Amino acid sequence: MIARKREIFLLLDNIRSVHNVGSIFRTAETAGISHIYCLDTTPVPIDRFGRKRSDFAKVALGAENMIPWEHIPEAGTLLKSLKKDGFEIVALEQNERSVDYKMVELKCSKVLVILGNEVEGVSKDLLKSADVVAEIPMQGDKESLNVSVAAGIFLYRLFDR
Repeated sequence: MIARKREIFLLLDNIRSVHNVGSIFRTAETAGISHIYCLDTTPVPIDRFGRKRSDFAKVALGAENMIPWEHIPEAGTLLKSLKKDGFEIVALEQNERSVDYKMVELKCSKVLVILGNEVEGVSKDLLKSADVVAEIPMQGDKESLNVSVAAGIFLYRLFDR
């Protein structure tokens, strides 16, 4: 196993698709992510009755049991706490503040990466809290990637550095 250089957490901002979230869990585990926060309507590995979700497990392939996660109803308190603990907040989003993800120079060994909703992206309030907004440039006619694909690209960029 490779020694971790950074402690990386994820915040999934109201992602709608259980398949996208399951895929992000699987990718996050392989990239050594330390913790995942599922904000508000983001699907989680268990249903409201505390039972494991088979649709989630089918995509995550056990990663939901290997990486710590929690559901949070709002992110304000979490962001304040993580910033106080020395975390750098990075949002992956197309925005007037965004920089090419390959140019991001992280200043901290603790990082929270925010991934946004499939349609609306990262919420404006969360973008305001971000220290860095990173963007994956598009070469074709489509304006964006699937959130789970974008997560994989960006997380492995962090893993490689």
